[in-house]
Amino acid sequence: MSKLAIIEQLEAKRDAARLGGGQRRIDAQHAKGKLTARERLEVLLDEDSFEELDMYVEHNCIDFGMDEQHIPGDGVVTGSGTINGRLVYVFSQDFTVYGGAVSERHAMKICKIMDIAMKVGAPVIGLNDSGGARIQEGVASLGGYAEIFQRNVLASGVVPQISVIMGPCAGGAVYSPAMTDFIFMVKDSSFMFVTGPDVVKTVTNEVVTQEELGGAVTHTTKSGVADVAFENDIEALLAVRDFVDFLPASNKEPVPERPSADPWDRVEESLDTLIPANANQPYDMHELIRKVVDEGDFFEVQPAHAGNILCGFGRVEGKTVGIIANQPMVLAGVLDINSSKKAGRFVRFCDAFEIPIVTFVDVPGFLPGTAQEHSGIIKHGAKLLFAYAEATVPKITVITRKAYGGAYDVMASKHLRGDLNYAWPTAEIAVMGAKGAVEIIFRGKTPEEIAQKTKEYEDRFANPFVAASKGFIDEVIQPHSTRKRIALGLRKLRNKALENPWKKHDNIPL
Repeated sequence: MSKLAIIEQLEAKRDAARLGGGQRRIDAQHAKGKLTARERLEVLLDEDSFEELDMYVEHNCIDFGMDEQHIPGDGVVTGSGTINGRLVYVFSQDFTVYGGAVSERHAMKICKIMDIAMKVGAPVIGLNDSGGARIQEGVASLGGYAEIFQRNVLASGVVPQISVIMGPCAGGAVYSPAMTDFIFMVKDSSFMFVTGPDVVKTVTNEVVTQEELGGAVTHTTKSGVADVAFENDIEALLAVRDFVDFLPASNKEPVPERPSADPWDRVEESLDTLIPANANQPYDMHELIRKVVDEGDFFEVQPAHAGNILCGFGRVEGKTVGIIANQPMVLAGVLDINSSKKAGRFVRFCDAFEIPIVTFVDVPGFLPGTAQEHSGIIKHGAKLLFAYAEATVPKITVITRKAYGGAYDVMASKHLRGDLNYAWPTAEIAVMGAKGAVEIIFRGKTPEEIAQKTKEYEDRFANPFVAASKGFIDEVIQPHSTRKRIALGLRKLRNKALENPWKKHDNIPL
């Protein structure tokens, strides 16, 4: 074969791979409001940065007439590219080819880029859009899934892993995204479930739509399986670009730094009046977070799930910080099962990737009730406690108002190796609220005596000075200087060295 003919053959093969399942199927994908696998990568990655691998890989199945049908690429586009100039590895499942179903070779392609990402230390981003295992291949397809699962586990805590669900993701396929660090979904076009609506109806007689069972809204509100739901493919992919900017490339790399014109010592006078005069009146903790971080830029994760705690990333002096904050606007900011799990996992992600943790505390305690106790609040609450206690990254805590009972301990207290523990003058640090405490200590006293003792208890404990006198609070700070104090603290803690005792791994209370 002449040189020219080989080049022509190469171009023909490339064209065939780029066409995937053909124009008719591409049109069908567009008709559903979805982009194709390659269009998604064009939006996600910097222009002309994508370098494809395994474009010519084909399946090796000979059963059920499969040997007569070969489409190069085998239903997944894999390779690397850059996001704002930083290297990432990507796979994008192609629903136009066999419905994006996973074959042995399809899985092998995904495993290859995960292996390279681990070697070089770069994030892995998976765009999921697949009908599941390729049934014609049987157990070989299942083996492919398990190969991917194994790599998700080994990569966990080594390189950031992000899953974007942009179509169906069902059966065993859901467990790969479940083990990655963050999951983004698209409303009305993506869903995740272990068993679909038909099986559910057969087994339990429940009639449910795909959307209700495992759509983006379900998983970002009720189950907490996914982090954020977006309106369409483009919005989701652009959000991933923003999000990756906060993350280090691997657990050996420092957090990225972005030049910021926002002064580190910016004074925010309005914070002095953030806390209402009435102790039972809520205020929005988002306001404090936005006024502390650079340019008010806060990327919240799981904003629609367990709203009584806020988690997300911001920057201080251009460097990423993880932020956790009780939210008085929802359930008065109490800790419960969902908020403990949400924040516990976020703390562990930050710790794994050396992202400093800033905690804003306004917590009246744990949520009482049989529903919480019977669902295991003891074990679930312990997850957050465990995560904060094992974390060795810089930890800065600011108590704005209430810090009562065991919840005071859990929220990155000095006793859990908090590096800098600050309180606002409005902070109340006590075992419980004054009224409840006095009713226990002075049981059987007259209402007048109770009222007088309540005032005495408030005078004694409804301030940060008792805790400060014991060294549990390092300094009582003015609210307006919160950003300045955090920025200085993070500078000082940059070279913090702390190691936990050697162990194979811990046994977190799951």
